[in-house]
Amino acid sequence: MYSRYFIATVFSLAFIASACGQGETKTKMDFEKYDPVSTLKVPEHIVTHAKFPFIDVHNHQWNVPGQNLKELYKEMDSLNMKVMVNLSGKAYKETPGKVNGDFDVQDHSYLVKSLEKVQQTGVKRLVFFTNISFVGFGETGWTERTVKELESDVKAGACGLKIYKDLGMEFKDEKGKFIRIDDPRLDAIWDKCGELKIPVLIHSADPKSFWDPEDEHNERWLEIATHPDRKKSDNNPAPWQTLIDEQHNMFRKHPNTTFIAAHLGWYGNDLTTLGKLLDEMPNVYTEFGAVIAEIGRQPKAAKAFFTKYQDRILFGKDSWVPDEYKTYFRVLETEDEYFPYHKKYHAFWRMYGMGLPDDILKKIYYKNALHIIPGLDKTMFPD
Repeated sequence: MYSRYFIATVFSLAFIASACGQGETKTKMDFEKYDPVSTLKVPEHIVTHAKFPFIDVHNHQWNVPGQNLKELYKEMDSLNMKVMVNLSGKAYKETPGKVNGDFDVQDHSYLVKSLEKVQQTGVKRLVFFTNISFVGFGETGWTERTVKELESDVKAGACGLKIYKDLGMEFKDEKGKFIRIDDPRLDAIWDKCGELKIPVLIHSADPKSFWDPEDEHNERWLEIATHPDRKKSDNNPAPWQTLIDEQHNMFRKHPNTTFIAAHLGWYGNDLTTLGKLLDEMPNVYTEFGAVIAEIGRQPKAAKAFFTKYQDRILFGKDSWVPDEYKTYFRVLETEDEYFPYHKKYHAFWRMYGMGLPDDILKKIYYKNALHIIPGLDKTMFPD
């Protein structure tokens, strides 16, 4: 015969199991939907307007000749952005002849029309980095033609060169092989940029987590799951470290050219290594477009890094979504704790502010950009 204690225990466990089952039915959700509201009560400082006027060195506007620039300037004013660097001066995947609206975005005329549109506003608040097409790379005369095109673009008013991540990951040469980032056939391009005294902002590879196994240990699992085209492998197109090493080798080979490693060179999660890179190569700068979440989760280490390398860091955002800038301002300017990032699939963790002092903020916001990007109107900024 069963004891009274045993029977009571069985009924208790059955009740608990039943209650848990009902709870699971009512509250079942997946990770993407789980977004709890923090009950933590700490001081909050929502910063929608930068403390100092700033230059965004990493942004994209895709049809400037047909755009309402006065409306764009109005949106920039709401953020205290004085100058936007449009890295998409021309398209780069095709040869001349592909038309976007009324303008050929591959040839020199698109850049000229964009520059003329800005000139009509009477103020130089939108400036352009040009781009190069890798179509025909490896064919006789490609390098010489591209150098001449670069010279023509700079003469017209381009103040830098943007290289997209397709170099090393998508573009192929005449033999069908991926073009190495440090391919010697590109040396003349980088040397010409040094001669013209324009910076090269280059995005190589992507976050290393895109190459890691897509499992429960990958902290970018949600981004890969929701954007499966971002998953990479060592064979597609190459190991992450190989691409990064090629980029760094290019930096070393061209010490007289100024390079801006986009997205903190994908070392925002490893500031010690990024610091060693900056120590080794004084011609390299960096910016934090789309990776402010890496800074916001390590405020003490990040503040020390920004203090030590205050002359080498530029403000960059990447995508033009005005409402997202407040995350950047809050990380840079405040000492707020435990606040959310604006895209959960980028960062499911909470953010913390560095509270940078004014002298460093001024360098990040505008002084460093004024130092390395030619042709900017310095009168729009304080001393």
